[in-house]
Amino acid sequence: MNRTMKPLFTLLFISILIISMVTACSGKAKNEPDNTVTQEEGVSKEKNEVTFENISGDIRGNKAPTQEQIDEVNSTLNDTYLGDVFEEVIPSDYSAYPVKGDVVLDVWMPANSNIPDMNNHLVQKQVEKLTGIKVNFITPPVGQEADAFTLMISSGELPDIIIDPGRYPGGFEAGVNDGAYLDLTDLMEEHAPNYTAWRNSDETRRKTTVTDDGRLLGFYGIAPYSEWIWFGTLIKQEALDKTGLPIPTTIDEWYEFLKKSKEVGYKAPLNYGSTYGQIFTGIINGAYGVWDWTFLDENGKVAWGPAQPKAKEYLATMQQWNKEGLLNRDWATADFNQRMASAISDDTAVMMDSPDTMWSYWKVQNDIDFVGALNPVLNKGDKSSTTYKNFKRTGTSAAITTQSKNVEAAMAWLDFNFSKKGWELINFGEYGTVHLVDEQGMPYYPENSYIYNDPDGQPVDVTLWKYRWHSWPNIRDEHHANPLISAKGSYSGDIRKNWTENMDTSMAMPPITFTKDEASREAELGNQLSTLRGEYFAKIIMGELPVDAYDKFLKEAQSMGLDEFISLHQAALDRYNQR
Repeated sequence: MNRTMKPLFTLLFISILIISMVTACSGKAKNEPDNTVTQEEGVSKEKNEVTFENISGDIRGNKAPTQEQIDEVNSTLNDTYLGDVFEEVIPSDYSAYPVKGDVVLDVWMPANSNIPDMNNHLVQKQVEKLTGIKVNFITPPVGQEADAFTLMISSGELPDIIIDPGRYPGGFEAGVNDGAYLDLTDLMEEHAPNYTAWRNSDETRRKTTVTDDGRLLGFYGIAPYSEWIWFGTLIKQEALDKTGLPIPTTIDEWYEFLKKSKEVGYKAPLNYGSTYGQIFTGIINGAYGVWDWTFLDENGKVAWGPAQPKAKEYLATMQQWNKEGLLNRDWATADFNQRMASAISDDTAVMMDSPDTMWSYWKVQNDIDFVGALNPVLNKGDKSSTTYKNFKRTGTSAAITTQSKNVEAAMAWLDFNFSKKGWELINFGEYGTVHLVDEQGMPYYPENSYIYNDPDGQPVDVTLWKYRWHSWPNIRDEHHANPLISAKGSYSGDIRKNWTENMDTSMAMPPITFTKDEASREAELGNQLSTLRGEYFAKIIMGELPVDAYDKFLKEAQSMGLDEFISLHQAALDRYNQR
């Protein structure tokens, strides 16, 4: 946002806020009320209740529903067959639907290569039918999202809703402060009752969806639980069999395992890095306390991983492993496709990746079994640890812009995702062809689901986007609805659960936010430090610089403003803790 645009957005922001408040006060009548109910914490106003015939007896446990039953589930808001399967009850406020009139919203969202035309997505068609709100998705070509976003913001012509609003320079909050996005604080309770109830039903969800000064910027994806750790070290079972060694736990054991793997035929046993940053995964470097970026030290204060005392030990280890050919030679440049090609070759024994991804590439497509290993430690008996932690905020976020022509409808469209019907539809797709409902009222994918048996022959890592939403501003039920986890025979979830339950995450940073003044400085320093770290660490590991070059790196980082960078994060953490 350039400075000349700010007054325009500010005026628009004030005007639209006034209009939306007047609209909100002038008429809330939606469906004809049957009763007046609801005194849920955080949602204290009277509402119209929409009641339905209880059809749970027909739907729960039904493995061959009739077309009439399928239509009842897919074409109405009736959710009486769904169970209360989490600690907190998912809200079921449908008083806003269907929205009256011909409402069409423009929604900008980043491209997804698995969805050729979002406007024809099956789930979206059902959402339109149930809410009465039509949506025109504006999606830039794959690979041009960043430029398209910049052009859109620069033009001053904004749609009603922007998915992934954090792309705004300085972040989501900066977009609100500059007048591009609406501050929804005073509108949320009335026009987003489901989101309000769900985010307030848990302290972590509440804390991670509000700013330091108590504002509600937009809609965040928030989960019923802290999702399992999704990334770690995975070993081909055949490599364990060929080497005759157990799953390694210490750095020394890993070294012996990789050397043995090379002896038995794996030319580059550890697939180590890539252009998307796996050199800094916290897996190997974490054993030395050299975490990827910021973390909480033993006193709960912010520290910077690359500046920790054992950094030279870590770099010396990786330089030695690289010199001995234990790593893939293209680790600094390989893209995703190159890494997967290497993964299924006879050269690779170990991947650092998601077990969901490798279940698809290794097991499903190539019948290669694998196991997960906890992050290594330096000393036998030490607690394995990681800075990956899910704070129940997950998926995607959404902002309503100050140019939205119908703020109330925009909020209603997003709020549907946080209702029980929205939870079912967004996570599990269409009833009948994609999912059924078990005896407890939990949706599931039967073996003949389109998820696993796509009529067009698409694999699961495509159908998980084709028939449902994998990342969205909604209640994301990853553990039950991710088909890569829930498929018959998949042990991806078991690996992720084991990692989560057996690794220390106390050093993980929560999702802090910066003030407007802090944000630009933090971004400037962060970019400089990231570039410096990447260049030095890569050259040292490749042997282009000696390990002692780390001393120069640290001095440069400090002269660059490392102390200021840490102080910005500490101030943000202090505010987060006070929320």
